[in-house]
Amino acid sequence: MENATARKGQNTEVRAAIAAERRELADLLDSLQADHWDGQSLCAGWRVREVAAHMSMGFRLSLPATLGELAKARGNLHRMTDRVARRDAAAHSTTALAAFLRDNAHHPWTPPVGGFAAALGHDVVHGLDITVALGLDRRVPENRLRILLDGIRPSTLKFFGADLDGVRLCAEDLDWSYGSGAPVVGAAQDLLLLAYGRRLPDGKLRGAPSNRFTQPAKKA
Repeated sequence: MENATARKGQNTEVRAAIAAERRELADLLDSLQADHWDGQSLCAGWRVREVAAHMSMGFRLSLPATLGELAKARGNLHRMTDRVARRDAAAHSTTALAAFLRDNAHHPWTPPVGGFAAALGHDVVHGLDITVALGLDRRVPENRLRILLDGIRPSTLKFFGADLDGVRLCAEDLDWSYGSGAPVVGAAQDLLLLAYGRRLPDGKLRGAPSNRFTQPAKKA
């Protein structure tokens, strides 16, 4: 009984964090300039508008519709989400894309694996895919970061294709670290992105292995 009560309390906390994150990200999207929407995100091949469209896909597509899209993609989840994001980014206005998040702040959608914590990770990381790529100084609240950082496991790294072998992630703004080996130092939210398989703009990280996790310099 105590375990069930504790789980219910944790779910309530995570769902409140999800709702707050979605509302804040919707406000941020509404504040973007027109050219920001066509800027490249940290998600390879996606602009900001594709990321924003993808973030609300789980609210807008019913299960039968999702399965239908997956069938069209011959069971390839990556191909399916890419096609739907591109289609929906073209079909909806930027105002609508922001509103989808705000209007569904309390939507109970979760990814196939991971429950509400995974849903929070989906929102936080895709929000960072936008803000970090655009150079916007948005700080994810500590309580949300800690839920996600404390949930990092080898299975998390494998799912997102993150190679942290021989590396210890060391947060400079929180009492948190993960792994063993040569230190890579940065803000906790930037280190979270590494665990989700992202590569960051130059100057975000410190430590000898940092180049492994830094985007190539853009050609002039």
